[in-house]
Amino acid sequence: MADWAIIFDVDGVLLELTRAEEDIFFDSFEKHGDPQTLYRDWNSYRIRNDEDIMAEIAARWNIAPEHLQRIKEKYFSCLGNALSNEHITTPIIAGADTLLKRCADIATLGIATANFRQAAKLRLEHAGLWQPVSAHAFGADGGGHKHEILARALASLPVPRTNIIYVGDNLNDVEAGLKNQLHFIGFSTSQERLKQLEAHGAEHVSNNHAKTWELISLLRKS
Repeated sequence: MADWAIIFDVDGVLLELTRAEEDIFFDSFEKHGDPQTLYRDWNSYRIRNDEDIMAEIAARWNIAPEHLQRIKEKYFSCLGNALSNEHITTPIIAGADTLLKRCADIATLGIATANFRQAAKLRLEHAGLWQPVSAHAFGADGGGHKHEILARALASLPVPRTNIIYVGDNLNDVEAGLKNQLHFIGFSTSQERLKQLEAHGAEHVSNNHAKTWELISLLRKS
């Protein structure tokens, strides 16, 4: 059993979220209203994850719970079909595949993502990145803020928190790392975003995954 664990956010750290993938998510509501009227700004929703966003839209449009479950199932089906038929792609963040391979040799890996777990699985499988993180993969299922999703991932790990690293790209990822008392690495290819992450408490930041690997190696030695 590895004595360290590394948990990754998905979008912005391992994968790029494309507009086509966003459209599949919102188009799942097309039988109940015009998907084009739904906000594409994830931060405009009260809680920034797939489960709570769908629930918020359903409440706004007076969609019954049984219909909401069908909307979720439609989303997974349409996303899976689009990926398997190569109608859309889910690009890998540069160096993420190499980073996961290196990390898998030294630590137990997992994900804590605002995606539904099934959606994250479909996208990561398509990119060839699912297997290394699959044993401890947690998503929006069950709802809650990112720090709550991360806490569910941590509960599955037999590793002390002093030996856990979380890699994320958003301000709510910084909050999640701090609230759960973990080592946190803020990742972004945007210098402006990195400055924002640092301003909100990220002690370690990286703009490429070669640097992410260097920071992980240093944290393990500290």
